[in-house]
Amino acid sequence: MTDASDKLAATRALVTVATQRLVGDTIGVNDPSWCEPSRLPHWSRGHVATHLARNADGMRRLTEWARTGERHEMYASAQVREEEIEAGAGRSGLELQIDLDTSAERLTEGFSALDEADAWEREVELRGGQRLAARLLPVARLTEVVLHHVDLDIGYEVSDIDNETADFVLEWSAHRLGVRDEFPRLQLRSDTGLHTDLGGGGSPRTVTGSSSALLGWLTGRATPDTVRGAGDLVLPGL
Repeated sequence: MTDASDKLAATRALVTVATQRLVGDTIGVNDPSWCEPSRLPHWSRGHVATHLARNADGMRRLTEWARTGERHEMYASAQVREEEIEAGAGRSGLELQIDLDTSAERLTEGFSALDEADAWEREVELRGGQRLAARLLPVARLTEVVLHHVDLDIGYEVSDIDNETADFVLEWSAHRLGVRDEFPRLQLRSDTGLHTDLGGGGSPRTVTGSSSALLGWLTGRATPDTVRGAGDLVLPGL
């Protein structure tokens, strides 16, 4: 990728592919299995699916902000976000599937509206206060879809993430996590050629491996032995 427009087109295409795979993989999940624990603490698979759907709606609101210039919060409040996830977690598999599918469609429509308004460079604000150009919303959404697909624990693993997707998500995750005080200084060197640094002061630790393995380790979804140079360092999850 040589410029922002290339990256935007690529990440939008990858979001579509990742969403289709997610929805396709969840077809085989029956109602009792949706109530079983996911890999995220205290969340069932139904919680994860509902979060993904509400995240799509939240990002759709951010596309409205970028398109119109009128501020739209991603979520009404932290409490409302939690209540919506809790309220939706116990639904049937069919209801969850429909929600995943239709919320993703609404977000796709929001992205298309930004094309028409030529508004991708306008600034919006994620939950937590991070401000960014709207053109970064697709990679933020790609990260949500890919990582939470793993969290559902339905057969999709970090190692299944293709190199192109893993590169984008690794770079974005390093950017998001690098501002946390608890992160050590890291130099991540992927076998694909992607290099990204994060963390605070001190001597850097260089960690190498495939982009998917580095992503899994960086986000707490893989153990240190899946990469090279991590030693026994376990990082906080994303």
